[in-house]
Amino acid sequence: MSEDLWSLHAPIDAELAAAQTVTSSVTLIIPTFNESGNIDELLRRLGDALPEHLPCQVLFVDDSTDDTPAVIEKAAVEYPFPVAVLHRESAVGGLGGAVLEGVRRADTDWIVVMDADLQHPPHLVPELVGEGMRTGADLVVASRYISGGSRAGLAGSYRIAVSRGATWLTKGLFPRALRGISDPMSGFFAMRRSVVTADALKPLGYKILLELAVRCRPAKVAEVPFVFQDRFSGESKSTAREGMRFLAHLASLRSATPLARMVGFGLIGLSGFVPNLAALWLLTHAGMHYLPAEIVANQAGVLWNFVLIEVLLFRDRRHRHWADRVGRFALLANADLLLRIPLIAVFVARLGMSVLPATALALVTTFVLRYAATEALVYLPRTSRKAGRHTRS
Repeated sequence: MSEDLWSLHAPIDAELAAAQTVTSSVTLIIPTFNESGNIDELLRRLGDALPEHLPCQVLFVDDSTDDTPAVIEKAAVEYPFPVAVLHRESAVGGLGGAVLEGVRRADTDWIVVMDADLQHPPHLVPELVGEGMRTGADLVVASRYISGGSRAGLAGSYRIAVSRGATWLTKGLFPRALRGISDPMSGFFAMRRSVVTADALKPLGYKILLELAVRCRPAKVAEVPFVFQDRFSGESKSTAREGMRFLAHLASLRSATPLARMVGFGLIGLSGFVPNLAALWLLTHAGMHYLPAEIVANQAGVLWNFVLIEVLLFRDRRHRHWADRVGRFALLANADLLLRIPLIAVFVARLGMSVLPATALALVTTFVLRYAATEALVYLPRTSRKAGRHTRS
């Protein structure tokens, strides 16, 4: 990944910071994408909001295609707190990836994450950190859904419904990890740097709080209410594509454990019967003999399963070439058919089982074997050394 870091007041680069005495207590990470119209007003409001007793450095992590980095550089000289911009040539991981880049460079006790569009009120930055210090919380979330909060700045009933639906979905999928967090979709929060393990994070899209809460598991969480403001300038970055990335991210987080992946693998396999049967119906009604139709139709189910498994279960393990993955997956899926019949014969002839229990046991056995083989032969995780190299690429 190619990237340029312009240090405008005091250096925030991690290598330089290691050789200096850390004087800041807060790093404010602000991911930006074409937000040039908001920078001056954002920094002005931060200048008014940040008290002298809370030293703060501001790091913009920028994926813009406009002049946002230059606008930040020009505006920064007017403020007493350190301001820097890290411009990424490749927007790896979207907004979540931008925040992760900022986290890796932060050397302060606290990290605050907020958007640049002023829908997150800057005057709450010291309150978030203060609440964490007062309560001993590791994570403090600015919430729209507790007393005193409001989602007023969400434009239209559609976006309100989507936000509410996403909140219910995430809290339903992660009840333990999100206990005490009423607004897991919030992009405005403070977190102790000591509880963030950057190497464990695999952000995808713009819901970085969910990633941090699920993977880092802060021991204590607090919330402060906030009123979601109208966007100051520019257009919303919330799109249907971001919505799909969010759903893929949810699936990735939910399938992070081996047991959850196996359950997901089984559910996807069951869903593959739909395209399988549909293809079989079409082929036989077109005049094809049912035996070759069975073989061809099975490939429709295999393709369906492969696509869902790629997107929902093993998104972060697609290290082999796609053609290699398709070939290995199809081979294993079809080998399952060849293995099942001999297994049924063994269970009936050797173990004395009746046909139905033998068939059920063979299905379970081949499922477990196919899952283990798929994980080991198609989606084998990288070694830690390779994974580290991949993360930095």
